[in-house]
Amino acid sequence: MNRTVSVVRMQLINKQTFIWVPLLVLGSAFAISLAIYAILFTAGVSGPFYGGGSQAPLWVLLFVGISSLTLTFPFSQAMSVTRREFFFGTMLAAAMCAVLLGVVFAVGALVEEATGGWGVNGYFFALDWVVSGGPLLAAFFYFVMAMLIFMLGFWSATVYKRFGALVLTSIWVGVALLLVLAIWVITFFELWGDVWTGLVQAGPLGFAAGGLALTVVLGGISYLTIRRAVP
Repeated sequence: MNRTVSVVRMQLINKQTFIWVPLLVLGSAFAISLAIYAILFTAGVSGPFYGGGSQAPLWVLLFVGISSLTLTFPFSQAMSVTRREFFFGTMLAAAMCAVLLGVVFAVGALVEEATGGWGVNGYFFALDWVVSGGPLLAAFFYFVMAMLIFMLGFWSATVYKRFGALVLTSIWVGVALLLVLAIWVITFFELWGDVWTGLVQAGPLGFAAGGLALTVVLGGISYLTIRRAVP
């Protein structure tokens, strides 16, 4: 366990990657969104105003997941850290970052609801669908989404390290083709209404549960892959 914690410390040597850059992106997206809400409010446009800027730091975690393997894994092997310790230590560091973002998201949603959307009827955190189950569920939802996107980056990096760019590219092309096929099937059979109804009925808890299951599957594949990856 001590060596796993040492991996966490190793990942957090450069705190910009896991902490400050995601928070900076989140703060910048919030400031820009709030400025747009204020402009619309003062112009007399009726609200409420909603935006998707709160997802911005999540996509930063995609690249954090990639760099946490490609930049740190070779160094960890030189320091005689086992692959198991590296994997679980990196996951713990990512979870800490995801918890931080989840807490910020929940607190921001509470403040927005208490202030009527920062006084301009604009909502950055308190998106109706996400906060419908309360602040704790909203925090859990944001935590799961952060971990899922981080794991997508980490999994991609493990595949690249083990099999190379050609295999990784082929996998992502295959995923894109499957998505296009799914969109065609849904459109051809006119199922979009059922799809949206299912997503609404699942709610943030169902969506988060599905995301958590996918995160665990990708984590398992990454763990098995990294055992044979070349540093």
